[in-house]
Amino acid sequence: MGCSENSQLKIVTGEAGYVLEDVPHLTDYITDLPTYPNPLRFNPAYSVVKQYFVHVDDTVPQKIVVHKNSPRGIHFRRAGPRQKVYFESEEVHACIVTCGGLCPGLNTVIREIVCGLYHMYGVSRILGIDGGYRGFYARNTITLTPKVVNDIHKRGGTILGTSRGGHDSSKIVDSIQDRGINQVYIIGGDGTQKGAAVIFEEIRRRGLKVAVAGIPKTIDNDIPVIDKSFGFDTAVEEAQRAINAAHVESESIENGIGVVKLMGRYSGFIAMHATLASRDVDCCLIPESPFYLEGKGGLFEYIEKRLKENGHMVIVIAEGAGQDLLSESLQSMNLKDASGNKLLQDVGLWISQRIKDHFARQHNKMVINLKYIDPTYMIRAIPGNASDNVYCTLLAQSAVHGTMAGYTGFTSGLVNGRQTYIPFNRVTERQNKVVITDRMWARLLASTNQPSFLDPKDVTEVKKEEEPQTQLLDGENCKDGSLAKDIPSLT
Repeated sequence: MGCSENSQLKIVTGEAGYVLEDVPHLTDYITDLPTYPNPLRFNPAYSVVKQYFVHVDDTVPQKIVVHKNSPRGIHFRRAGPRQKVYFESEEVHACIVTCGGLCPGLNTVIREIVCGLYHMYGVSRILGIDGGYRGFYARNTITLTPKVVNDIHKRGGTILGTSRGGHDSSKIVDSIQDRGINQVYIIGGDGTQKGAAVIFEEIRRRGLKVAVAGIPKTIDNDIPVIDKSFGFDTAVEEAQRAINAAHVESESIENGIGVVKLMGRYSGFIAMHATLASRDVDCCLIPESPFYLEGKGGLFEYIEKRLKENGHMVIVIAEGAGQDLLSESLQSMNLKDASGNKLLQDVGLWISQRIKDHFARQHNKMVINLKYIDPTYMIRAIPGNASDNVYCTLLAQSAVHGTMAGYTGFTSGLVNGRQTYIPFNRVTERQNKVVITDRMWARLLASTNQPSFLDPKDVTEVKKEEEPQTQLLDGENCKDGSLAKDIPSLT
């Protein structure tokens, strides 16, 4: 096997096109580090588990749908406890920080990192950084123990507080060094993970024995490589309540229209999955699929058709959909928030008003009754459901196992149903988006019977853009085929 390494990539190659995109290790830049027996060897809870420790060569393939002559492809290091660890329990001084927007399951991740460190590895010194990245140098810390975090998974939000921006890598690493912290757990989205990568590089440049682990958090599910992000299942489930309310409102009155705006700045996964789960939605609009309002085949024509057929309809729209249609009249299109995200106008209010105006202008006026529902902040603020709580536990414990084993500069994530360690650059290089030439979007169109709003020329252009990303049924890469994946070809 061959190995190549730089500050961005650590690649191991093997036979038959095997490629391991490995994660950094403390021994890459600190020599002669001592190792210690894993405390789990003496933990009665794990004494009955056969082959509990992960083999050093265990890896997980990124692509599981292949042709008979395909190369083995890209792999990631399998997560889990190792026989040897690089930290003694009394030596560990860990910290946890949450950044960016709220998401169901944040408190569960915090709880399981604390309990994992304490109960599995005997670590007692754990700090919570108050208020996001700037809390490293501008806020107080919170001492975290299993007793403090015992019930926090039942609450929404984050007990540590959060913020956007405030990333000053030099000040942050100074604070880490001054406090004697040697394990850093960073929970946040792609912007936060980019910041974590910069912090790791600064730590490596200084030669510090500090492990940095990321836990990817995005309610929109727009982080690539991983099967899904925590909080996504909860968001889809909670969105059903808003859709059900819109359906009840619309079918209870003549020509009723229910419009529901869901989260999805650049990716329409929540809107797509909530629509498929509901079966009450007549039209789903997402950022990845352009649409138009006026003329033959447009949204207005489809609304009129559905109202004549059914007497009511429900529209689900992701917050990032149709932004190009708003751009001419808006002055804030180029403004960004502290995390660097483009500030979006309320497309739900805009499209609701446009629908009202359209039907008001008609000669043979069709009187409509439109209700607009925006459950965005209600969804973000709830605690994780049972599925997400289990997933958060796996993510948190995997991160703990990784840092204790000396791995650093990685994100803990699920790939093809297996916990893995993924290099920071892979989860920050692009955004995961719905592939509208994939089967999952076709299933939605078949469910709602809505038009694609694409002419043949648009379909051809979309296929050209997405062709490298949809080879070998990448959209079916998960066990349940639910999430589209963009996986680079190795050929």
